[in-house]
Amino acid sequence: MRAIGESKVCQGKGLRDPVIVLAATGMRRSELLALRWEDVDLDGRVLTVTGSVVRLKAQGLVRQDTTKSGGARSVPLPQFAVDALQRRKGGRQGRSTAGVIFPSSTGTLRDPDNFGKQWREVREDLGLPDVSSHSFRKAVATLIDDGGLSARVGADQLGHARPSMTQDVYMSRGHVHMEVAAVLDQAVGISDE
Repeated sequence: MRAIGESKVCQGKGLRDPVIVLAATGMRRSELLALRWEDVDLDGRVLTVTGSVVRLKAQGLVRQDTTKSGGARSVPLPQFAVDALQRRKGGRQGRSTAGVIFPSSTGTLRDPDNFGKQWREVREDLGLPDVSSHSFRKAVATLIDDGGLSARVGADQLGHARPSMTQDVYMSRGHVHMEVAAVLDQAVGISDE
């Protein structure tokens, strides 16, 4: 996060704040790029994911009022995301004719594919050659899992309709859970005391 925050290359491509928000929320790129100020409550440290940016035949890029999973969801914001959004709000970014927080350099909707391409261009410079924009989504799921939070919490954060999707695709496996041995010892009457 420090490298992203301090990178002049990242800042020059307008990636610093949106990448920080991606890392803080686990949002999809298309959802991030559809985010509007009315979707954000900085004081309450919550944002509501209400739409996505998609490319439609004969229309080009559009902001649709639906997400991949359908409905809107509210996502808590860690302080570093609030800081990035406050910086963005108080900064002198160009005017957004599209009404979104992270527009293209011309103020229109930003293409999720172009955003991904720009991130690929700078991640090597940051020493993060294997970190895709989707990696942040996986990292949020892993931190939720490692923090002992449920798959339901993970599904709510990531916008999955089914916690099983979150578990099967995003949460890591193969951990040694010593607490299982403790439960089994307790079941047969063996105690550490």
